[in-house]
Amino acid sequence: MQPLRGITYKIVSVMVFVGMSSLVKAASGEVPPGQAVFFRSFFALPIIIGWLAMRHELRHGWKTAHPMGHVWRGLVGTCAMGLGFAGLGLLPLPEVTAIGYAAPLLVVIFAAMFLNEEVRAFRLSAVALGLVGVLIVLSPRLSLGAEADHAQTLGAVLVLMGAVCAALAQVFVRKLVFTEDTAAIVFWFSVTATLLSLLTLPWGWAWPGLAAWVMLIMAGLLGGIGQIFLTSSYRFADASLVAPFDYTSMILALLVGYFVFDEVPTVTMMIGAAIVIAAGVMIILRERHLGLKRARQRKVTGTIGHN
Repeated sequence: MQPLRGITYKIVSVMVFVGMSSLVKAASGEVPPGQAVFFRSFFALPIIIGWLAMRHELRHGWKTAHPMGHVWRGLVGTCAMGLGFAGLGLLPLPEVTAIGYAAPLLVVIFAAMFLNEEVRAFRLSAVALGLVGVLIVLSPRLSLGAEADHAQTLGAVLVLMGAVCAALAQVFVRKLVFTEDTAAIVFWFSVTATLLSLLTLPWGWAWPGLAAWVMLIMAGLLGGIGQIFLTSSYRFADASLVAPFDYTSMILALLVGYFVFDEVPTVTMMIGAAIVIAAGVMIILRERHLGLKRARQRKVTGTIGHN
């Protein structure tokens, strides 16, 4: 293990993904979300294939023993991406980022429901706290009166639905890792998302201007690069160590939102985001504590078994 290297890769991946989201947001006025999903997925493929070639895994890295698992993961993952991209066109970038933090909280619930993972009171309390934070972020968008901005209300609902789909996608990934290589999971998601995004063609794709073409292609390339750095971060450090660095995306989103899109965060959004982040870190630290405890127990059991 090389923890510092793992943390560095994780932070780089977060920076790249925020850059990708910013490019999609900038182009959202010219192309529909389904078309943005196509660019994000299709132009990630050359990066991923090149990565497999560099690791000498081009011949076998894409092979799968569970193709339908990739289909289901691709379906919910593509929905998550499309809903998130739609929300980016309607909401400030920091707000989309904060609502997206609901996904890891929901993973805890879905893992208990679908994977029979044991979830005790501490984690449930942290999830409840985090969801309260999400509701605080959402609260200004839930008004349905005449003064409400219905476009932003729709954006908030879309991003929240995207977080639900992203959490379900993570549950499918948890199942896939038992039979599939990480390279195969990354590769087949990009392929599946590319194909599924083509189904949105009847709803009208646009012919964007040159600047939007460049931004969308760059978004795809950055998406592939971000996936590689994210995957590599878990090769060099434990997941519980690098996971908290996901929340650096809020700092980056605030900076990009303010300086690029002229978005000023509200106090309500900041309070809600802080609560969600605190809850997420609590869950991560609890998972790390339990992981270390289980490792010590296995070590003691192994020692006894050899005596």
